Amino acid sequence: MYLKALEIQGFKSFPDKTVLNFGEDITAIVGPNGSGKSNVSDAIRWVMGEQSSKSLRGAKMEDVIFGGTEKRSQMGFAQVTLVLDNTEHIFPRMEESEVAVTRRYYRSGESEYYINKQSVRLRDVNELFMDTGMGREGYSIVGQGKIDEILSVKSADRREIFEEAAGISKFRHRKEETERKLERTEENLVRINDKIAELELQVGPLRSQAEKAKKYLILRDELRTLEISVWLENLDKIKTDSIKLNTDYALAQQELERANAALDELYAASEQFAEKAHANDMEQERLRTECAELDAKRNEENSAVAVLRTGIENNRANIERVENDLRDQSGRAESLTAQIAAKHTRIEELAAQAAELEEELRAFLAQAEELARTAGEAGSEVEALRAKEALAASDAADCRADMSAMNAGLAELSERRAALEAESESVDGQLTEKRRAASASRRALEEAQEEADAVRNIISGHTLKMEGRVKREETARQKSIDLTMEKNNLDSRIHLLSEMEKEYEGFNKAVRLIMQAAEKNALRGVHGPVANLMTTDKRYAVAIEIALGAGMQNVVVDREEDAKSAINFLKQRDGGRATFLPLTAIRGDVLREAGVEREYGYVGVASQLVQFDKRYAEIFNNLLGRTVVVEDMDCGIAIARKYSNRFRIVTLDGQVLNRGGSMTGGSVSRSAGILSRANELKELTARREALTEKLDAALREADEAKRDLNAAQYELDVAREQQRGAEDAVLRLTGEKKQYDMLLESLRTRESDIAAELESITARTEELKKAAAAREEEIKKHEAEAARCRAESEEKLAGQNELQRDSAHLGDEIAARKSTLAGFTAERETTERALGDLETLAQQMRGDEDGRRALIEDYRAKIKAAEEEIAQHDAVTASLRADAEKRRAELAELAEAKLTLEGERSANDRRYRECNELLSQTQAAAGRLEQKRVTAAMEEKQILDKLWESYELSHSAAQEQRIELESVPKASRRINELKREINGLGNVNVGAIEEFDRVNTRYTYLTGQRDDVEKAKEELLGVIENITSEMTVIFKEQFALIRESFQETFLELFGGGKAALELEDENAVLDCGIEIKVQPPGKALSTLSLMSGGEMAFVAIALYFAILKVRPTPFCVMDEIEAALDEANVTRYVQYMRRLAKNTQFLVITHRRGTMEEADHLFGVTMQEKGVSRVIELSLDEAAKTIS
Repeated sequence: MYLKALEIQGFKSFPDKTVLNFGEDITAIVGPNGSGKSNVSDAIRWVMGEQSSKSLRGAKMEDVIFGGTEKRSQMGFAQVTLVLDNTEHIFPRMEESEVAVTRRYYRSGESEYYINKQSVRLRDVNELFMDTGMGREGYSIVGQGKIDEILSVKSADRREIFEEAAGISKFRHRKEETERKLERTEENLVRINDKIAELELQVGPLRSQAEKAKKYLILRDELRTLEISVWLENLDKIKTDSIKLNTDYALAQQELERANAALDELYAASEQFAEKAHANDMEQERLRTECAELDAKRNEENSAVAVLRTGIENNRANIERVENDLRDQSGRAESLTAQIAAKHTRIEELAAQAAELEEELRAFLAQAEELARTAGEAGSEVEALRAKEALAASDAADCRADMSAMNAGLAELSERRAALEAESESVDGQLTEKRRAASASRRALEEAQEEADAVRNIISGHTLKMEGRVKREETARQKSIDLTMEKNNLDSRIHLLSEMEKEYEGFNKAVRLIMQAAEKNALRGVHGPVANLMTTDKRYAVAIEIALGAGMQNVVVDREEDAKSAINFLKQRDGGRATFLPLTAIRGDVLREAGVEREYGYVGVASQLVQFDKRYAEIFNNLLGRTVVVEDMDCGIAIARKYSNRFRIVTLDGQVLNRGGSMTGGSVSRSAGILSRANELKELTARREALTEKLDAALREADEAKRDLNAAQYELDVAREQQRGAEDAVLRLTGEKKQYDMLLESLRTRESDIAAELESITARTEELKKAAAAREEEIKKHEAEAARCRAESEEKLAGQNELQRDSAHLGDEIAARKSTLAGFTAERETTERALGDLETLAQQMRGDEDGRRALIEDYRAKIKAAEEEIAQHDAVTASLRADAEKRRAELAELAEAKLTLEGERSANDRRYRECNELLSQTQAAAGRLEQKRVTAAMEEKQILDKLWESYELSHSAAQEQRIELESVPKASRRINELKREINGLGNVNVGAIEEFDRVNTRYTYLTGQRDDVEKAKEELLGVIENITSEMTVIFKEQFALIRESFQETFLELFGGGKAALELEDENAVLDCGIEIKVQPPGKALSTLSLMSGGEMAFVAIALYFAILKVRPTPFCVMDEIEAALDEANVTRYVQYMRRLAKNTQFLVITHRRGTMEEADHLFGVTMQEKGVSRVIELSLDEAAKTIS
């Protein structure tokens, strides 16, 4: 046998499926550090069942799964398959020639094991490799750092490898299994002895109880016959009375049906009235809504009219303001017209005067020419000078005239500047004032708009609130109506049940007579029937009624004397029979069965499921203390079987498992019983209280909703009034804003015009000043020229004085005329410029007037349009008012109709109450008859139940056992005597007879079982002794062989020296430690701890080789065990391994060259991709090249 192949997938650094096919001799696995060589050794150890993650060089078992790299994701499982050649059948249980062992581990922690693809357990894998040396505890795998572990551990811890080598691991496993069986056997023996001791305590008492039970059975049989006969006599009487009750009940049912039919008709009529009233209310609500909408629309129209009227008033005020402006402007225009006419007149006057002066000047010039001719040639030079003088004087006069005109123009410009500056200051003041007023008006408009928006939001919120309040008011009103009707129905039902309670309906005649007498104080010490002295949960009512049966009508009294007085009372009045329970005599017992409360479906002991005064504890324990209530029949049957029918069991739906095993069951009415009635009355009373609270709350809610609705309507009306005021303010302030905008625009335009005119005046003033300066220079120049000419002429014309005077006078006249003409010309030019300015201003004023008149027409058109729109709104308002009046008239008619409807409804409700009262009376009568029928049926059923519960007899079967009675009272007396005798026996355990037989049989059985267990214990002790003896013999023989082999192997590997293996205790070979003693050649005998690392490794290798020589394994995996050896010892190591390779296949993980050279087959492990190992199979030549 040898290791044929290893298949790895997802294990540690081998994510991909990797298959290694091994040769039969020596295979070397080589590769750089960290490439994953040792993971191959770990994979072999892991697939053979290794459970320690630490042995696999991991922190947890999940670490064996490929954890992923930067390029690869982690895997979800790891799987390794080991393929072994089994042709030599080293595995005796395996017939196959090839065995494949597979282990798969998932990241979730689940493991799977397979042998030849068949799923097995870990134990099966361990047993497969046991005593072969290949197991996870064997010596076939020597990992890194493990080679010297056998030397460094304690001597006692070395036993595992030697026991595996000796082949006694399987024996030790069998011994441990046998010891565990022995431990369990001893535990069973202790348990059996405890049970026998417990049964010995029961056998004696049960024997005496069985004898008492036999006597009880004799008395019980006589009591059975008499009770059956008496019950059947009473049953015959009940059936006779039931015939009359059924007839009366049928008549009452017919009357009840008629009353119900009448009530249904009245209820239907009431529903119709309610529907009509609701329809009336809905119609009124619709009309009110429409009226409100019409009023809202009318208010909107009124608001629109008010807004339009406000706009009209604003427009009229604007017209008045513009007309005032026009009147003021008209006055200014008339003044301008007068000024323009005056200027035209002045220009014409100046033109006429200038014309006259020009005529005069032409005459003077002609005279000057005449004088010049007169002077002749003699005086031509002087005259020429005089002429030049005259011309120069004339030019100077022209310049002075121009200067005069310029100075007049400057004065006029100065006056105009002063006027414009005054007007500019006035305009600035007005502009500042109007801007301030416009800003205030704009802020007021923004505030008004914000207020209007806020009011609109408020109205929207109030409208939504109104809708919610209307719905809430309608819901609350309808809820109060529904709750009122439901409460009336509850009151009727409670009244009926209360009357039945007062009349003790459902109880038999005797109980009713007793209770009526007790209420009148005719009888003392009477507490009442059992049914009236307790309460229970609705869930348990049916079960408790069935459990009590006729006991519900038993009457509780203080003493036996009180019971006697009540019995005499019934005898005197022929009132029938009743059972009395004296508090001083009745004693109860509660079931005490261990463990029954833990049974599935167990509800409780019946006496613990009812509530009562503690005075009556014995009464209810007596009646219900030994009855168990369970969920259903299946649970009851299971409990009855387990406890051998030793107590009575009742299910929640009323089915009964009687003591002894009989069963009673069938359909049960859940509402006809006394307890059901009491529970219903209690439940209805609680519901009425809760309903009353709900109704009060609903009425309060309806009132509150009505108040909230009125408050919301008031808030909505106030908000709408605020909205109208806010919208009026917005319209008024919008008109005011437009007016201020126009006024500001006009003032800004005027201000701009004034600025432009001032700028023009400034420019003209500068021009005139420059021109005046130039004229001044020219005047000086011309006057100098005239003076020069005059001087020259005076020199040349010293004797021509007259001519000179004439010429001078003529020159003066010409100069005067030119000066005057220049003044006229300058004044005319100034007047024409002023005229142009006045005409421009007049034109502007005419354009401004046209704009204002157009604005007035626009305001008048708006007023007319607003008045037409007001007329339209007034028409719509009148129409809305008419519609609203029409709907209010309809509302009045609906209100009148509702009053009529309410009157009819009240009359119908009165008839309904009367009919309901009649129905209640009829129901009460029918209820009483029903209760009597139920009571009769219950009494009949109770007798039949007693027959079945007590004796498991049907009516027909009881007739067969019935005997002829001499008299019922005599039979009753004998029954009481029998009961006293039975009571005198005390507590009788009828089951003691059967229990005694059962316990005695069990005691006998357990005694025999104890003997068998003691015998088995002795046998197990013998097996353990035999296994121990066999293990001792085998271990001694194999240990001797291993010791001898170790000596030889050490000598051969070390080339001398001594080595020995010694047992620490020869008398305890299976438990003692094993000492290893060595003496390398040339050294003294020393302890292992004093040896070098290489020496210790070589000693360990020698020991492993010695074991392999004695007990070779099919294969051996060695992971770098020669790492500490020098080259010489590596050579010895591989040579010796070659010798052993005949019987053992070697897989060597190594870095050493010598080991590689000796290998027959090489596998190279690389990590070309980071974190992923790959295997390369190499030939010897390629291996040699790689190593070199």
